[in-house]
Amino acid sequence: MSDVLQLKYIVASIVYSVIGIIILLVSFWIIEKLTPENTWKELVQNKNMAIAVVFAAYIIAIAIIISSAIHG
Repeated sequence: MSDVLQLKYIVASIVYSVIGIIILLVSFWIIEKLTPENTWKELVQNKNMAIAVVFAAYIIAIAIIISSAIHG
């Protein structure tokens, strides 16, 4: 009985992780479309540290929101 419960929690963790990653990628894509510059080009080619810091903070914030939503 306890093996079934542990498997249930493992599967739930995997499913919620995948859903969270998908939501994070979709939200990044939406922000990418809303910003006037090509953010990925600015990060990779031009090495714009200001945009890198802003997007790092954005990804952390969205991850915290997703985590809070999943955990209730």
